[in-house]
Amino acid sequence: MAAFLSLLFPGLGHAYLGAYQRALGLAAPVILGGALTLGIAVRLNTLELAGLAVQTWFLTIVFVLNLVLLGYRAIVIVDAWRVATAMAADARVGVGRPIRIQLAPIGVAGLLAVLLVMSAVHIAVARYDLLLARTSDCIFDPEQTGCPSAPTEPPDGSVAPEESSSPSPAAETPLPSLGTAAPDVSIPPWNGQDRLNILLIGSDEQGGGHNTDTLIVVSIDPATKRVAMFSLPRDTVDVPIPEGPPRAVFGRVYGGKINAWFHAADVRPDLFPGTDATRGYNALKSILGNLYGLDVKYYVEVNFDGFRAIVDALGGVTVNVQVPVVDDQYPVGGGRNMRVYIPSGIQHMNGSQALVYARSRKGSSDFDRGQRQQRILLSLRQQTDIARVLPKLDELMNALAASIRTDIPRELVPQLLGLANEIDTKTLHAYVFAPPAYGVEGSRNGLYILTPRVDRIRAAVAEAFTVDPALEAKREALATEAADVWVLNGSGVSGQASRIAGYLESIGITASAPNQKPDITGRTNTTIRVYNGAEARLPVTVEALQAIFGATIEPVADPTVRVDIIIITGTSTPNLAPPPLP
Repeated sequence: MAAFLSLLFPGLGHAYLGAYQRALGLAAPVILGGALTLGIAVRLNTLELAGLAVQTWFLTIVFVLNLVLLGYRAIVIVDAWRVATAMAADARVGVGRPIRIQLAPIGVAGLLAVLLVMSAVHIAVARYDLLLARTSDCIFDPEQTGCPSAPTEPPDGSVAPEESSSPSPAAETPLPSLGTAAPDVSIPPWNGQDRLNILLIGSDEQGGGHNTDTLIVVSIDPATKRVAMFSLPRDTVDVPIPEGPPRAVFGRVYGGKINAWFHAADVRPDLFPGTDATRGYNALKSILGNLYGLDVKYYVEVNFDGFRAIVDALGGVTVNVQVPVVDDQYPVGGGRNMRVYIPSGIQHMNGSQALVYARSRKGSSDFDRGQRQQRILLSLRQQTDIARVLPKLDELMNALAASIRTDIPRELVPQLLGLANEIDTKTLHAYVFAPPAYGVEGSRNGLYILTPRVDRIRAAVAEAFTVDPALEAKREALATEAADVWVLNGSGVSGQASRIAGYLESIGITASAPNQKPDITGRTNTTIRVYNGAEARLPVTVEALQAIFGATIEPVADPTVRVDIIIITGTSTPNLAPPPLP
């Protein structure tokens, strides 16, 4: 019993035996150390604590302290058992007489069991400490070797990643022979005050390639805590090249698709700085920074196989599907296709389903595809639940180590996570630079291409944080009410419902455009139906919809309807669409 109580807390077994001074002396170091640790922890938020968990020095300290605490607890447990045994012997032969302690097998077995239980906890802590250290090394060191490989097949065998399309058309520019390697340069670290820009890359590494099919620049203003996301479609061509040696070789613009720029740069050490592991990323940051007029500091890359594994390890992701996804030609490998249908509304997806939702290309535009990718990222950011992660910690660590690479300095991670904790995603401004507003569709060498409207793109980036405070306050109020709105097409104008749903999302109203025919069509005016008394708890949303559409609401009691508001468009419904042109 004394040994078991000392397992629960050092010194507790001695107090049980009446050795109070000894108990206090043994408990004091643990109490003081725990108070110091708790005092540090309460001054940090959860994300800042997570940032410390990737620091090499912190993991080393935890490992050493865990071993020291293991040894200390073992000494205390054995000492409590020894004192109890001695007291039992005193009781048998009388105090002051010679004592011969007899080691009873049952008592020794009990002591060993207590030590085994105690050691198991510390062994588990050491194991996860080493696992986290390996995961951090693989993520933050692009040249790290010995990291696990991402899974190449879905865990449930349901849907494989989408195969890449045909190779990107390369610029027909004569390439000179390789010369002297460009000198490597170190990136000046972010100073914590300037606008921070990070490139998020989704890469397709099937067949040994490296197509950067998803390119999203996240721009954060640390002063206002506002954030914007800029997505460039993978089929974009003729992206301006920054001044310097690359322009002398490739010309003023890169004639290939932007998802092939990484490979074009990676094999040219004479043109781009960096090592074999970092050169392609430096080139991507440079060309996108030049396009947007931004200083892109860092990158974070995840390959698509790893993305699926990470979503599964996080317990899936719940997404508000605005527009149904219909794709009759989604590739599943081996030259085979499958039909994909994802209905509108709130959907919970596993990793394979989330990857299909983010990558499906047929039956929708690049604009819609970019919005879906951004919506997946935001949903993951908002829904990550530690309670669901812990049971799958091994799976998550392996997926992260195999799939994610970044050049963000480890020492900046606590600061960046602290900043992320202060950002309100409801105020996020999302841009997808797709046609017709930001590009012109066409073909080259028989392949689909998108030529960017560079001036419009740069204007949109420059004005992303120029927002009317009154409009922003109203947007926040609408987002807080979190109304569930459907938009149904009653006018017969193609795509009208989805465009209006996108507009409503842009001003803070959660809206979807299900592919559902309304019960009334051919009307002139817009119809706004509010169901089951929702107007009482959604006054800001109702007022905003009435002002936007110039219509009064129609209260409806129908318990079979699960949404709050249904908007049915008419021939006079305003022509609304996101995002507004700069």
